[in-house]
Amino acid sequence: MLDKHSFSNAVPSRFWRALRMSACAFVFLNILPIPSACAASRLKDIVNFEGVRDNMLVGYGLVVGLNGTGDSLTNAPFTARSLIGMLERLGINSSSDFSTIKTKNIAAVMVTATLPPFSAQGSRVDVTVSTMGDAKSLQGGTLLVTPLQGADGEIYAVAQGSVASGFSATGASGTSITKGVPTSGRIAAGAIVEREVKFKLSDLSTIRLSLRNPDFTTSKRVADAINAYAKMPVASAADSATVKLAVPDARRGDLVGFMTEIEQLKVVPDEVARVVIDEQSGIIVMGEGVKINTVAIAQGNLTIKINETPQVSQAAPFALGGKTIVTSQSTVNVDEGSGKRMAMLGGVNLQDLVQSLNALGIGPRDMIQILQSIKAAGALQADLEVM
Repeated sequence: MLDKHSFSNAVPSRFWRALRMSACAFVFLNILPIPSACAASRLKDIVNFEGVRDNMLVGYGLVVGLNGTGDSLTNAPFTARSLIGMLERLGINSSSDFSTIKTKNIAAVMVTATLPPFSAQGSRVDVTVSTMGDAKSLQGGTLLVTPLQGADGEIYAVAQGSVASGFSATGASGTSITKGVPTSGRIAAGAIVEREVKFKLSDLSTIRLSLRNPDFTTSKRVADAINAYAKMPVASAADSATVKLAVPDARRGDLVGFMTEIEQLKVVPDEVARVVIDEQSGIIVMGEGVKINTVAIAQGNLTIKINETPQVSQAAPFALGGKTIVTSQSTVNVDEGSGKRMAMLGGVNLQDLVQSLNALGIGPRDMIQILQSIKAAGALQADLEVM
């Protein structure tokens, strides 16, 4: 058995040199910063598949069991008509004179729901209930059976159940507290699907992918990513918002598996340089591709500050007819922004732009005006969207 010294003598010296070089290379690679990958997104996050979509449902119904917070039937005649019609359908003859009905425990509501794609009969969906009349609260109410229709007029679900809503309470002295929205509520799993949407995914020979943010570059990248994965030209960019995908014959029997593999592909989406401004809140959001040509900026405001200092003027002791008078002394300060200088920006990226504007001591409100002025001067190479 060789010891350490005999082993080092037995091994050629070029082996140790190669080993030391490999160790140095390993340390060097671990010290160097690894460049960060681009912000690639999955296809399922940037596109929608044709036919795989939600469907909006709407219906008109009545909520009963309210504690005197329902509609005033004199102010909401449609509620009274609905109540009379419901009672007659149940075999109860009621007077058609609205003035004889004094209840305030019922409210007319609009019921809305979203039917997810491929929803089967018997599955349940959530519904939202909102008042139509002058009802004050839906707390404690129960929605009666309400058919929910689609855009084609067909009934796809039926809703019923207890409404969960906010509440409002008022004290004897007029103090009130409100939590949530009392006139709107939800019923979790409150609708049962009665009809399925007629759509068979397996019958599709061509799938259309719709980009959520249309862009020609992104559309081309999506098609290239799919073709590279399928190893055949099965996808093509039809326009900035649509990519056509021909299903290969070998995957016709496993279309769901094929779409699962496609939606996991990574693509770096592109976008138009845009600056979004919300003047009400002073929020400014700038995209990565925002560029500014050479431009000089000077920002200065004229500020006039007036301070009023009250002073007391008192007469001398034992003075005849002397009075104590309160006078005010005014101090006026004028700031013409003389300490602020003109700054020049040119060919800067987003990070340089933000740092330069912050170096000028510019607040969000003034920055909005500056960006609008730069855009008016033709130096801002981006779309300016004011909300």
